[in-house]
Formats: sequence, C-alpha cells, structure tokens
Amino acid sequence: TLISLYFPDFAALLCVTAAWPALSGRGSHFPSEGESEEVRSAAIKRLLEVFGMEDPPAVHGHKQPPQYMLDLYNTVADVDGVTKDPYLLEGNTVRSFFDKLRSEQVEFKFNLSTVARSEKVLTAELHLFKLRPQGTITFSRHHFCQVSVYQLLDIGKTNSTQTKKLLSSRLIPVHSAGWEVFTVTQAIRSWVADEGSNLGLHVVVRTLEGSQTDLKLIHFASGRHHHQSKLPMLVLFTDDGRRSAALESTNPHEAISTSFLPQTPVLVKSSRTARSPHYSEEEGRSKPCQRLPLYVDFEEIGWSGWIVSPRGYNAYHCKGSCSFPLGQNMRPTNHATVQSIINALKLIRGIETPCCVPDKLFSINLLYFDDDENVVLKQYSDMVAGSCGCH
Repeated sequence: TLISLYFPDFAALLCVTAAWPALSGRGSHFPSEGESEEVRSAAIKRLLEVFGMEDPPAVHGHKQPPQYMLDLYNTVADVDGVTKDPYLLEGNTVRSFFDKLRSEQVEFKFNLSTVARSEKVLTAELHLFKLRPQGTITFSRHHFCQVSVYQLLDIGKTNSTQTKKLLSSRLIPVHSAGWEVFTVTQAIRSWVADEGSNLGLHVVVRTLEGSQTDLKLIHFASGRHHHQSKLPMLVLFTDDGRRSAALESTNPHEAISTSFLPQTPVLVKSSRTARSPHYSEEEGRSKPCQRLPLYVDFEEIGWSGWIVSPRGYNAYHCKGSCSFPLGQNMRPTNHATVQSIINALKLIRGIETPCCVPDKLFSINLLYFDDDENVVLKQYSDMVAGSCGCH
C-alpha cells in the first residue's frame, strides 16, 4: 500500500520493494498501472535512508576489495550477512582507504572526505606490508628493527618547530614478511575534525642502535610497483550513532532456532512466490502468528554494482492471527494475553486481537564500495525479524 512507504518500520517498506522488483528502473514493470513515478522514487529514497545514504554510490566497474575487509566481513557476518555477534565489531562501521600519494617514499596520505564529522572515530590503524629484505643485512647482533609512524604537522598551525608527532613505534623482525599494523587514532581524529590538517603520515625505520636503515634493505610495499593487495591501507573503526537495536539478541542463531517458526523454505523470495487463484487475505490471517520469508535481492533493486556482499538477505516478516487462547508458542506478552481475553469475551467494544509482530530483530552487515571506491563494512540494526510473537 502507498501508506506503507511513510512508516519508519523497515519490514513495512520491504513489503513495497518486494512487490516491485523494478524499483531501480530495471527488470519487470510495476504490478499495477496506477502507481506513479513519484511513489517509485519515494520508495527508493526511503530505502536509501534506511541504509544511511542520500544517493547510491557510483559504480566504477569491477574492482577487487581488500582481503582484510573480506576476511573481516566473514568474521562478523554469516553467509546471509546476518551479524554473528553484535559485540564482535567495535562500532558499526569499518572504512578502508588506500594511499593516495602512491610514491616510493615512506610518506602516506589518505583522503578522508567520506568520513562525516559526526562519525566517532574509535580506532584507526595503518596497515603496511613488509617485504622480504633484498640482499644481506648486517645489523650487528640484532634481528629486529624499530618502526615508527609519525603524523606530519603544519608548523604554522602548531606554533612549534616540530614537524612531526610520534603516533606509534614498535620492534618488528628484520627477516619477516607480511602485514604490520600501527595505531594512528590520534592523527585521524584530528584530520576528521580539521580536514586541512591532513598532511599525511611518515614512517621511519631504525636499527636498535638508533641509526636510520637503508630503505632498500628494509622497506614496505608502496607506489606503483606492487600489487594492490599489498599497498598501504588505512582502516578506521567508527560509529555513526545509529546502533540502537533494542530487540537485538546476543546470539541470533540460537534465538531463531528456539522461536516459533513455520516449516517454510528459508530462501524463498516472497516477491516471486506464486499465489493460488483461490488465495485470500482472510485465509492468510486465519493461520497462527508465524515468521515468513521476505527475501531482499539487491540485484533486483539495482544495487549489485556497488554492493560486494551479501547479494541479498532474508528480512522475514510476521503474519498470522493472535486469537484467543494465546499459547506460549505465540510468545505473547502479558498485555497481549489480557487484550486477547477482553476481545474474546467482547467486554469492551472496538478492542481488536493482538498483532503478530517481530519480537526479536537482528542486524545485517553490508560490504560495499563508496563514491571514492573505498570499501566500507557497515552494520545496520533491526533489519531481520528473528522471531515473531503476539503483542
């Protein structure tokens, strides 16, 4: 229905999108001729708002996301994108940025224009891929070197002769190869607050005696001569303040297994489910309250060009009657039980039966490219009906 577009409830909005697979202008036509372009645009706009966007990111063609982001997504989300544990991820957003300088030096700069000032930076990490030493290394009796990361400063703004500020420093094995991670949270917070202060990061490698090493012997992958999978990367863990899932469970899979669910295939797309010619809404409501599939296909909506994973997910929806007597398998609240009794006894005119609604909601995770081709992992609360009950 048209009025469903203006309800903040995501399940109500999905009823519209599931019925109209061509909201993006692709695919089949609308089911009825009377629906206007204005309603279609409103539905797409509202769906983007649910995902915290004004417009869908531009599609820049095929590009491989960083392996770190893919691994992180698989750690926090199951195959359908549903959050495994809401406390696995710090904040609700992880952003990755590649070095924009692409030089062979040990200075790195990252464009953080996509990070809103209102976004709280919890942790920031500089990921550098250490290459194997080229040639023979003679660092006295030591097998370690000290790697320090500095924030480059604007002398005019700091009123100091200091040109850089130490952010992180630690020892790493000289003969090792692989990713090294350094915390640079202080610098990133200052850059988000004042974009003009972003002059970049500077990395210095020294022996344990304090002398600067030959970068030809100890160096990190950078510039244009290394595969993109090894290039310097900045990773931000942030929170945009939208993380407020009142009904979220700490274990969605456990909650789903114990809830009152119908014996219905999980991956059925309700938008494509064929209805019997004799099907009626009354027949649907006569069944007890239960959770039914509601599959959201991002390709049908037209978003597959910028979403890496998942390709879609099952939001589910609740449907059915909450007639007296309400059994415990209907997960009724005390209020719903009293309401059903009043309705059954017809003690007060106009009192309806309780409603079949989600009583547990879970979050999903989206891995996608933003407008600057950075890969973002974002967690969205209250996107999956974990179970249904009479309320």
